Amino acid sequence: MIRLSLTILVLGSLAFGSEFNDTPKDKPYAVVLGIAQDGGYPHAGCMKLCCRDLWDNTRPKEKVASIAIIDPRTRLAWIIDATPDFPEQLHTVTQKHGARLAGIFITHAHIGHYTGLMHLGREVMGARNITVYAMPRMKRFLENNGPWSQLVKLKNIHLNPIMDQQEIILGKQLIIEPFRVPHRDEFSETVGFTIVGPNESLIYIPDIDKWERWEHNISLWIEQHSYALLDGSFYSIGELTNRNIDEIPHPFILESIYHFSNLLDKDRRKIHFIHFNHTNPALNKQSATSYNIVKEGYHTAREGMIFPF
Repeated sequence: MIRLSLTILVLGSLAFGSEFNDTPKDKPYAVVLGIAQDGGYPHAGCMKLCCRDLWDNTRPKEKVASIAIIDPRTRLAWIIDATPDFPEQLHTVTQKHGARLAGIFITHAHIGHYTGLMHLGREVMGARNITVYAMPRMKRFLENNGPWSQLVKLKNIHLNPIMDQQEIILGKQLIIEPFRVPHRDEFSETVGFTIVGPNESLIYIPDIDKWERWEHNISLWIEQHSYALLDGSFYSIGELTNRNIDEIPHPFILESIYHFSNLLDKDRRKIHFIHFNHTNPALNKQSATSYNIVKEGYHTAREGMIFPF
């Protein structure tokens, strides 16, 4: 496991992401590429008020949750999760941030997190040996199920196995480490990632079951890192009017706010909720819900946010 000694925590350093256009030129950083849950926003088949305006193009759409790690020193980039919005997100990485894609890390086998790999195949990019980092079950899933197995056979992708709490060195003073989290694991494990840079560190958990079901103390992890992008799929139980709550055990944002209420103000400010379901009013930055989250001392992730390392 990445030890706290590897993370150089600087008192008074940035504890939250910026939405400025300026990006670091001499040190690595993470950038938010999307904030919506797997189905995106608007959501297929939804004609409720939450999505109606987006179908009419009167409000901006939101891409599926993903972040990229950019190292301007080497002009290399790694994307966490290949979402259905992979074409636009890859364009952002290569054109706006001027980096070459060095690899893709996959959190798990739910559709918003790996299906973008299809764009690497012969029907689209015809990529050559793009490194895809995957846990053992995730790796076997891609190897043994079409059309993903064809990506492996044609060498569009090269599968690089990763293991729970084992570090991967991306560059000078730049490390990433996967860690298992409880979630619906029908086809693969589910992991979050810790990213450690020269001065700051970030934990990324887009999907998890209730915090109490995890063997680790999430509050302690937040205290030990500079930024925390955490599962904010649903704001409250009121969004789930036609689903069995036991089948969707994400921590509600309201639950997380209560769970983290004992954190110091400086640690609560590190938290940025992400991976919003289309029903979640926090998707709208101007909503009363988003203002309430900020009032409580937290943040909502937005596309383009920069987290310097």
